[in-house]
Amino acid sequence: MDESFDREKIVDCMFDPITSEILAELEDGKKECSILSDQFSMSESDLLKRLDYLIECNFLFKTFENDKCFLSANAEKLGSLLEGSDAFDGAINGLETMDSYLN
Repeated sequence: MDESFDREKIVDCMFDPITSEILAELEDGKKECSILSDQFSMSESDLLKRLDYLIECNFLFKTFENDKCFLSANAEKLGSLLEGSDAFDGAINGLETMDSYLN
């Protein structure tokens, strides 16, 4: 995997509440930007600005068809980031510890 990106910044982007919902929408395949912007009550430019770093680092793909903008997820790259992330493992361990205290 190409490591020419800030792993922490990518993880922060992915776990932002709105961005994570957008990513969940992209799990089923590519979506038109205008539909996503309507769904999340933001302009297309705000949507793309929010996802800019993920697009820049090829975690998301932005394509154009018939003058319409589409977004799709690079599921393989997103998955490999989480599998190899010490930060993600640390977060899971922290949640498991918190859960054990609550139970």
